[in-house]
Amino acid sequence: MIQLEPIIINGHMFKGVSVKLPKTNLLTISNENGYIMCGALDVDLLNEKLLDRKIVGARAIGVRSLEDLLEAPLNKVTVEAKRKYGWEPGMIGREALLRLVDESN
Repeated sequence: MIQLEPIIINGHMFKGVSVKLPKTNLLTISNENGYIMCGALDVDLLNEKLLDRKIVGARAIGVRSLEDLLEAPLNKVTVEAKRKYGWEPGMIGREALLRLVDESN
């Protein structure tokens, strides 16, 4: 089953997507600038093979719900997320997402 739900953080709208698969869930929260995702995201692939796409993304591991993803520390971030929005491993998902809407970036 695929579930799409609006996620509102400090008045800013994000899209939450949950895909229920056997024995796991794929989870992502995004807006037009970037996204955070569960541990299934291959950040190394994005940073090495797809670097020219300048993808703003990060993963958090051990999450089971969209709420977990918002509260979890980021495990790995893309080069572009670090460069453009100052994302760092250890940053909480909610904080990273809010940086996507910060007008100073």
